[in-house]
Amino acid sequence: MKISMKWLSDFVKIDMPVRAYAEGMTMSGTKAEGYFTEAEKADRVVVGRLERVEKHPEADRLLICTVDTGGAEPVTVVTGAANVKVGDLVPVALNGSTLPDGRRIRGETLRGVYSDGMLCSLSELGLTKSDFPYADENGIFVLREDCAPGQDIRDAIGLNDTVVDFEITSNRPDCLSVIGIARETSAAFGLPLTLPVPRVKGAGGDIRDYLSVRVSDAELCPRYTARAVKNVRIAPSPRWMRERLRACGVRPINNIVDITNYVMLEYGQPMHAFDYACLEGGVIDVRRAREGEVMTTLDGQPRRLSADTLVIADGNKPVAVAGIMGGENSQVKDSTRVVIFESANFSGPSVRLTAKRLGMRTESSARFEKGLDPRNTLPAVERACELVELLGAGEVVDGVIDVEAPAPALRVITLDPDWINRFLDTDIPADTMADILRRLCFGVEGDRVTVPSWRADVEDKADLAEEVARIYGYDRIPSTLMRGQTTRGYFTPAQRFERDVSCILLSAGMSEITTYSFISPRCYDNLCLPADSPLRDSIVIKNPLGEDTSVMRTTALASMLEVLARNYNVRNPAAALFELATVYSKAGGDGKLPDERKQVVLGAYGKKEDYLTLKGRAETLLERLRVPLTDVVRCEDDPSFHPGRAARLISGDTVLGVLGQIHPSVQRNYGVGAPLFCAVLELNALKRCAGRKQPYRPLPKYPAVTRDLAVVCDEDMPVLDLERVIRRQAGTLLESLTLFDVYRGSQLPKGKKSAAYSLVLRAPDRTLSDTEADALIQSILHKLEERGAYLR
Repeated sequence: MKISMKWLSDFVKIDMPVRAYAEGMTMSGTKAEGYFTEAEKADRVVVGRLERVEKHPEADRLLICTVDTGGAEPVTVVTGAANVKVGDLVPVALNGSTLPDGRRIRGETLRGVYSDGMLCSLSELGLTKSDFPYADENGIFVLREDCAPGQDIRDAIGLNDTVVDFEITSNRPDCLSVIGIARETSAAFGLPLTLPVPRVKGAGGDIRDYLSVRVSDAELCPRYTARAVKNVRIAPSPRWMRERLRACGVRPINNIVDITNYVMLEYGQPMHAFDYACLEGGVIDVRRAREGEVMTTLDGQPRRLSADTLVIADGNKPVAVAGIMGGENSQVKDSTRVVIFESANFSGPSVRLTAKRLGMRTESSARFEKGLDPRNTLPAVERACELVELLGAGEVVDGVIDVEAPAPALRVITLDPDWINRFLDTDIPADTMADILRRLCFGVEGDRVTVPSWRADVEDKADLAEEVARIYGYDRIPSTLMRGQTTRGYFTPAQRFERDVSCILLSAGMSEITTYSFISPRCYDNLCLPADSPLRDSIVIKNPLGEDTSVMRTTALASMLEVLARNYNVRNPAAALFELATVYSKAGGDGKLPDERKQVVLGAYGKKEDYLTLKGRAETLLERLRVPLTDVVRCEDDPSFHPGRAARLISGDTVLGVLGQIHPSVQRNYGVGAPLFCAVLELNALKRCAGRKQPYRPLPKYPAVTRDLAVVCDEDMPVLDLERVIRRQAGTLLESLTLFDVYRGSQLPKGKKSAAYSLVLRAPDRTLSDTEADALIQSILHKLEERGAYLR
């Protein structure tokens, strides 16, 4: 909210530097974002009177002007504008001056004649024709103001106001006005507050001869106040009003429209002016729109309305969207002769929802949606009529139409100084508290505090304590250490398990990533999922940022592949990544939240990355989590993985997930020219199968016996089958089993391969003899032969 300091001085006199004022207001709870002075960069731009105007001897389109700028000698300025003549008062930027936008002006020679400055147009002063309607927008700004040569142009045209920009929180809509800020200023600095009561003389007649008002929806419109003005004379507003509107960021239009904007800024009450000639039947009906009803708003856009939209209608059609914007069919024009001023109160939530539905947000809606004081409508319309008479813009018809629902009684709160001092940890006297509340316009009688109607945010004694604290001064309240017991933070078992997973994979040389949970439906095509795959049944986002983020992912593999592809395409030679990613699936039944679960996704590529490396990382994870890996089964039905180089990891009856090389078609879809290796493990499955305690193993007392076996078997026999036979036959005497070589070559029969294992045998209660070890190895070989494998 931009506040003109000149305007503010009408209500409270401020005699301090603007910096001190802004800091004091911020400390009192009304935060000043910043402040500036209009045209503060302008320097040596003055008023000049043209004493002589001659044509340039060397250029037909240039004029040589002799200008009195208040100095000892006139200056010569060359200009290309044709709208100047002798005697005109014009802005002159002297040699070495600075324009409001920061541009420096230097004298220069133009076609042999030295120009000692520049005559300025409106735009060069940062102004528009709405600021000075009489000015020539395409030529030099010829002044019609009461000024003299040599006077600073900022003082001459009122371009010298100081503006403070306040950040107003949503609970204080009363401060979206000059009067609201004046109240806060008075309370913060203890200055007298002057709030004149509007006085309207009137010109006779009766408004009821012109207009009747019906509020069909009192819930959405608690109060509707209207007055009429006849014999309207549309003209530009006076300079003082245009200056104040400009300082507050509002463009002047004409006297009637400017009055409504002026009152909105001064009182915080949005207003609207209707051309009476456009109101069919002389009727205003505040009603809900009919479904599909269309009206064109003042911005020229046709709006299709719904039955939830509150409108201002005449006897036939809507003429305004309540609290947001008027209609083009009733706007004030140069030909307008009778005006109806509307000052109403509308439901904040209704205005907010309508503005969002129509894609409109105006100065008016920004105020209404925060909740305004219904008691403010009458003073605001009275002030508008007072300004009409002051500006000579028309004659105010006697009488006011004021349709009002029963207003709630003013809130009364008990003042408890002892409680407030305990609450604030202060020692503020009760009289000081009462004085602070009176300065804030609260009514105080004994221990009863009456809250003003515009302070809907004050509801109980804690709010009174806040008012006392901010005006008393937060800097005057001593700092104390916090007291009271607090709870000790800790990780839940689920959080600890996830941290363990991350730490294990980080120690395995992988890097953790985080990706978005929403993806594009095209990702399922890239994964080569069939059309009937249940993974395609995603939850669709109602208001997505775009098609690329329009559904919630059902698998995290697509996100991992996108990150791997991005690394590959920026020429990262290798990557080993993991993520604990949340995936989503639809829940059964209407209105239920989606099912969420987490997957552990691993992904890698590079010279040192292959299926066995990835499997080793997965096995390390399972081992550290104490998840027993009971089986590894070839996976041939997952379309995203290579059918001959993928496997499912199984623990007991639980499928933990799948790992392997990504299918070449999927790899091409992601634009990667190197093999990709990924694993997708279900975190919930890992939790279910994880061991709760790490078993204790004492250090061995007896030495181990080592044996190596090279076994020949069929090419299509999984080495895991050989390992199961060895472990089952060796029993508890087998301490470790390691596959250290797989050989295929000319020394073996066709269709055969050799798998070499290293066995470590140890007994917990004795030293194994060679005889015992050899007998165990022979029994293992006997069982292997039954499976078609034999010693090489």
